[in-house]
Amino acid sequence: MPRIHDEETPLLRHASDDDEHDACYESHLTASSSTTTLAAPAVAASGSDSSIIKPVKASAAATREETPLPWAQFSLVLFLQLAEPLTSQVIYPFVPELIRSLGITNGDETRVGYYVGLMQSIFFATQALTVLHWSRLSDTLGRKPVLLTGLSGLALSMYAFGLSRSFPALVFSRALNGFLNGNIGVIKSIMGEMTDDTNVARAFAYQPIAWSTGATLGPLIGGSLSRPAEKFPDTFGHSEFFRTYPYFLPCAIPATFTIICWSVVYLFLEETNPTGYTLSSLFFKSKSKSLSPTLMEKKTQPALLSLLTPRVTLAASNYALLSLLDIAYRALQPVFLSTPLSLAGPGLSPRSIGWALAGLGVMNGAFQVLGFAKAVKRWGVRNCYLAGIACAGAIFMTFPAMSVVVRWGIITPSTTDTAPEEESMTETARNIVYAILFLQLVLTVGLNICYGCVFIYINGAAASRKTLGATNGLAQMMVSVMRAIGPASASGLFSLSLKIGQLEGGEMTLKGLVGSWLVYGVMLVLVGVAYGVGRMLPEEVWKREEESE
Repeated sequence: MPRIHDEETPLLRHASDDDEHDACYESHLTASSSTTTLAAPAVAASGSDSSIIKPVKASAAATREETPLPWAQFSLVLFLQLAEPLTSQVIYPFVPELIRSLGITNGDETRVGYYVGLMQSIFFATQALTVLHWSRLSDTLGRKPVLLTGLSGLALSMYAFGLSRSFPALVFSRALNGFLNGNIGVIKSIMGEMTDDTNVARAFAYQPIAWSTGATLGPLIGGSLSRPAEKFPDTFGHSEFFRTYPYFLPCAIPATFTIICWSVVYLFLEETNPTGYTLSSLFFKSKSKSLSPTLMEKKTQPALLSLLTPRVTLAASNYALLSLLDIAYRALQPVFLSTPLSLAGPGLSPRSIGWALAGLGVMNGAFQVLGFAKAVKRWGVRNCYLAGIACAGAIFMTFPAMSVVVRWGIITPSTTDTAPEEESMTETARNIVYAILFLQLVLTVGLNICYGCVFIYINGAAASRKTLGATNGLAQMMVSVMRAIGPASASGLFSLSLKIGQLEGGEMTLKGLVGSWLVYGVMLVLVGVAYGVGRMLPEEVWKREEESE
C-alpha cells in the first residue's frame, strides 16, 4: 500500500467529508483471506470541481494472522479501568435522594434535576480544563506517573464525596475528581501502544468489559448500601457515624478499590511510553542519565494546532456528540425514574434504580464480549456507529412513553379522616412501565456500541504513536466540554419541562403535555445532528503514518 502524506495528498487536505482507509477496521476481517479491492470514498476538494477516487488494495493486516494481545499487561489495564465506572456509577441511584435530603430544593421536586445535573457537570468542566495537559504530560513523563496521580485524586474525591453534608462540599469533591483525573485519555493511549493494526479492534472490544462490570457493580453498591443505618439496623444501626454520613459507605467501597488499583499500577504495570523518568525522579528533580536520542525526541511536544488534522477533528467531533447524548441520557434517567407519580414519573426507589442500572451493565457486558466484534465484522465500523446513534433517538422516546402510561394508570388517592392514601398505579400500567424501561435498557446496549467504534476511529486518526497521548487528550477535552454542558442542560430542561407540564386544576392541557416533553424534543434534534456528523466518517478507518509504509 503506498504511503499517504498529509501534506501532499488532497484526500487529506480537504477531508471535511470522508478520509482515507485504515487497517484498524480490517482487523475484524483477519479470518478471511480475501484480497478484495476496496475503493476509497470520494472526497471533493474544497474549492475544486474534481473529486478523487483512489482504489486501495486490502491491507496486509486483513490477510496476515492477528497478533496475540499481551494478556498479562492488558488484563491489568482492564482491571484498573474498573475504578472509573465504579466511582462514577455508584452515585447515580442515590444522588437524587441526596439532593432532596440537603434541603436546597425547599421541597420543590421540579428543581431536583437541576441540582443533580449541575453537580455532575462540575466534574466534566474541571476535567475539560486539565485532561489535555495530563495526556500531553504522559507523552513526556510516561503513562504510569499520570495514572498514579489520577487514581490518587479519584480515591480522595470519593472519600470527600461520602463525607459531604452540603451542596458546596459535593461540588468541591466532584471538581477535585475532575481536576486530578486525566486517566481516561491515558488508558486509551496505553491500549493503542499495546496493540497494532491487526488486533486493535479486538482490544477495544474487550475494553467495555471493564466498564460494564463497573457499571453493574456501581449501581448495586450505591442503591443497596446507601443509608445503611436504616437498611441494616442490626449491623449499622448503632453507628452514629453512618447515621451522620448515610452515603459514605457506598462511596468508600469504590474509593478503597481505587487505592488497590494504585498499588497494582505501581507494582506490576509496565511503562508503555518509556521516557527515562522514574516516579521518584519526579519528586527529587532527577532523571535517568541513560536517555536515548529517541527518548529525547519524545520530549518535544507537538504544537496543539498541528494535532487538529481533519481526521482528528472529525473523529473527536463524533466522540464529543456521542458523549453529549450519552451523558444527557444518563443524567436524565435516574432523575426521571425517581420522579413521583404526581409528576408522571415512575417513582422508583434508589434500590430499584440500582438494580435496573446493574441489569444494564450485565446486558452491555455480555453483548460487548459476544457480539461487538461480530457486528463490526458483518456491518462495518461506521454502520454500527450509526445504528447506535439511531438507538439514542428511540431511547429518548421511551421517557414520554412511560409518562403517558403513568398518567393513564395512576390511581387518584382518596382522603380519609386520618391521612390521605399514597398515590399508586394500576398493576397493568406498572407492568407496561417496566416493559418500556426494559426496552430502554436494551436500546442503551445499542448506544454503547458507538464507544468501541469511535475509539477505533480516534486511535487511527493519530498521526503517529508519538502523538497518540496528545490526540486522545484533545479528544477527551472536547468530550469533557460536552459532558460539562450535558448534565446541567438536560436536567435543567427536564426541570423546566416538569414545571410546564404540571397539572392545572387536575387537568392536563395540550400546552402542558407538549411542554412536558420539551427536553426530549431537544434531545431528538441533537440525535439528528450526531447522526449527520457520523455519516461523514469513512467506511474504513484511517491508518497512522508509520503503519502506512
